Amino acid sequence: MSLMIMCIFTTTIPMLLMLISFWLPQLLPDMEKLSPYECGFDPLGSARLPFSIRFFLVAILFLLFDLEIALLLPTPWAINLAQPMETYLWTSTIILLLTLGLIYEWKQGGLDWAE
Repeated sequence: MSLMIMCIFTTTIPMLLMLISFWLPQLLPDMEKLSPYECGFDPLGSARLPFSIRFFLVAILFLLFDLEIALLLPTPWAINLAQPMETYLWTSTIILLLTLGLIYEWKQGGLDWAE
């Protein structure tokens, strides 16, 4: 019986929320909301200006070093395993590879913002 009640609730609540989100917004939006920029001024240039490739490089480096933190997070617990030297080896390998890659990018000038 409780499973049936739970199934009814899990289907009723999302359906109710979808109906509310469909009918709640304004049906006649004004011209300001229909414009591509809602900040109140007309755009002066093209909105399709390309980003610098360096922006993407820095973003990828940020994600890479963020992933490094996720990979190295279990290191304190892994030291308590039967072979802690293996943990040190893999941890040092990850850090060394990332450091060498960062030095390479730095030497190539990929992190310089000035053109």
